[in-house]
Amino acid sequence: MANPTLQRQVVVSLIFLCVTDAVAETLQYSIAEEMEIGSFVGNVANDLGLDNRKLGIRKARITSESSTQYFQLNMHSGDVVIAERIDREELCGQMVPCVLYFEFRLENPVHFQRAEVQIQDINDNAPMFPKKRLVLKIHELSPIKTPFILESAQDSDVGVNRVQNYTVSPNEHFRVEVHSGSDGSKYAELVLETQIDREEQEEVNLILTAIDGGLPRKIGTTEIKILVLDANDNFPQFSQLVYKVELKENSAHNSLVCKVIATDKDRGSYGDIIYSFNQVSEKVLKLFKLNQSTGEITVQGSIDFEETKIHEINIQATDGGGLSGYSKVIVEILDENDNSPEVMITSIVSPIPEDSLPGTMTAVLSVRDRDSKENGKIVCSIEGLTPFSLKSSFKNYYSLVTDISLDREKVSEYNITIIATDCGSPSLTSQETVRVQISDINDNPPLFKQNSYTIYVNENNSPSLLIGTLNAVDLDYEQNAKITYALLPNEIGEISVASYLSINPENGNIYALQSLDYEKIRDFRAVVRATDGGSPSLSSNATLHFQVMDENDNPPIILYPIQESTSLSSDLVPRSAQADYLVTKVVAVDGDSGQNAWLSFKLLKSTDASLFNVVEHNGEIRTTRPMTERDNRKQKLIIVVRDNGKPSLSTTTILNILLVDGFSEPYVQLPDLHKEEGKDSKLTMYLVIALALISFIFLVSVMVFFVFKVIKTRRCEKKYFSATGNFYDDSNKPNNLIDIDGTGTLSQSYRYEVCLTTDSGGSEFKFLRPLLPNFPHRNGTVEVNFGMNPSSNPVDRQDPATEDAAKIFVEKKICREEYL
Repeated sequence: MANPTLQRQVVVSLIFLCVTDAVAETLQYSIAEEMEIGSFVGNVANDLGLDNRKLGIRKARITSESSTQYFQLNMHSGDVVIAERIDREELCGQMVPCVLYFEFRLENPVHFQRAEVQIQDINDNAPMFPKKRLVLKIHELSPIKTPFILESAQDSDVGVNRVQNYTVSPNEHFRVEVHSGSDGSKYAELVLETQIDREEQEEVNLILTAIDGGLPRKIGTTEIKILVLDANDNFPQFSQLVYKVELKENSAHNSLVCKVIATDKDRGSYGDIIYSFNQVSEKVLKLFKLNQSTGEITVQGSIDFEETKIHEINIQATDGGGLSGYSKVIVEILDENDNSPEVMITSIVSPIPEDSLPGTMTAVLSVRDRDSKENGKIVCSIEGLTPFSLKSSFKNYYSLVTDISLDREKVSEYNITIIATDCGSPSLTSQETVRVQISDINDNPPLFKQNSYTIYVNENNSPSLLIGTLNAVDLDYEQNAKITYALLPNEIGEISVASYLSINPENGNIYALQSLDYEKIRDFRAVVRATDGGSPSLSSNATLHFQVMDENDNPPIILYPIQESTSLSSDLVPRSAQADYLVTKVVAVDGDSGQNAWLSFKLLKSTDASLFNVVEHNGEIRTTRPMTERDNRKQKLIIVVRDNGKPSLSTTTILNILLVDGFSEPYVQLPDLHKEEGKDSKLTMYLVIALALISFIFLVSVMVFFVFKVIKTRRCEKKYFSATGNFYDDSNKPNNLIDIDGTGTLSQSYRYEVCLTTDSGGSEFKFLRPLLPNFPHRNGTVEVNFGMNPSSNPVDRQDPATEDAAKIFVEKKICREEYL
């Protein structure tokens, strides 16, 4: 209950200024909360200079916007008295000032007066802690003067009547420091004065007392249980002691407010940090959520600027050893224009005589907007042309008065629309109708959400395919908001965009008129105009950027081996070839782009599946094992080349391989020029001597082999062959000389020249000079020179280690019975 000494102490402040005969300035009263029902508030008749005896005749009354009528009027005396119990904390919470409004109304003539009653707080609530016991964990190595934020006591009172001070029971280790928050509230920190030895004292119990500033003062207490922790000597440290963030009201759930970061130099469990709220109110717990692992604070409730403008959130970071670091997050709520103005008709006179003079008041209306600043400023207007106007009486009150003389025979009824628009961005409007017919004007053009759009279209689309939809919005009404879409003239190359696209004028659907080919046109631009149905019409444009997306519509093309309808080429492989011997390479390309052009190679079918394999990504064909005499001399490989499209396309090729006997494979291992730089010159000399010796042994072996073959074979049929294993008929080649370029399976270290004479039936053998590599010294670097003619064709092979091989020319006759 209210203090009896305050029940009659009423402060009345009157500001009275006549605007018209019917409207005056606001009356202001002040009373204490919890006053008894029937307590005097003020005498409105005396304050307005009215005769008390005429209050009943003029039907005097007071009304309030709230559902509960807290005041009533004594018709005989003009006194305004309390009709219901008034609890300031229940009505306004922590809001200051706390004001109730009522309106004093008279009739004959119409008169009304707005009054406000400021409710003064009394100290009727004691401080109260949310918990009866607070548990605080403190490490024994905590530094002196380390502060520990304590949970604040809650006091429903405001001003000096709320909590003003905190004290703690006498002890040798701690003292209390009192600080003020941004809203003026007091909170306590427990400061360590002397270190605690856990081995001597594992627990400290204190009593925390909260004291308000009322008269008489009221207190609230809670017990603090302090647990002393052991052997974790690094506290979690936040990157900031105070985080200040701004948050828009009405932010969506799970929106990120702030991320706090704390680090701990300890390792193991002592370095693991768990984030938690520390001594926060129930409101904060309802509005915000804290991720214990990441420190992210997100929205989980409805953020309303009109309810609370600033939230202070205490964050605690606790490591695995129980040590805690503290930080504060101050969240400033930014006002959004989320409350439309409200228009309320408070009084209306109807009917009015047609001979009413201009300026006759017909209605009184009030407006309000719960937003603040520019978002809460309201502008009222009348829609359309009417013989009425609005006159501002005082703040947020308007009178509807006539502008000209009325004539019932011409117009018997007016429907008037009152529009209230706030000054927010974008502005919000509301309206109230006093029998009004709305007349709209076209003042809003159609608007696209974006000035430009990017539309992706797959190539090879079907004609008349719906490829996109544009939607423009017009804030006007009915016909003024009816939108028509059209394509503006434009050309793609020399072709009109209208030959590629069409748009539905009613719904903005965009259709492709023909199939698009990525290989011909990859992107183009079009402009769409949206025009409303107003008069004059308004329009706006949007630019469309079309990107044609590639599809996998081109199969791989095999460049090598060349597939001819007349004959298929063959590659020669000596039976002496070892595992991982490079036979040849399949070369293919794809006309598509991106992943659609990524190629993979696979051996689909072969004469002997265990003999060859194909490298998946480069198409190299290599042996998987050494050759044996039991292997079929003729090998046929079917290779499939597949792209990476979905679905993938593929091409197959056939490769014939001939295994030959007695096909030597000399090989000169070239020195690595980069690795050999700077070596001693003696190494070069040794290499030259070794290479000459190997060449000599090889030539002797060839001569012995040739003599043996001449004796064994009498009749031979001339046949040309190349190191690739391809056989050619004599009719297509010169009679005396064939240059085998070594693009196939023959080692690139040597090259042979086969000279076949048509006039000799014997075993004529011509041994040509071997081309030995020469390694002259140049600035300490070994330079390899094989004496090749610059005009000769280089070896077309993928392996760089064999491209500069030496050439050796050998004339040889091959017997059909030996190789066929």
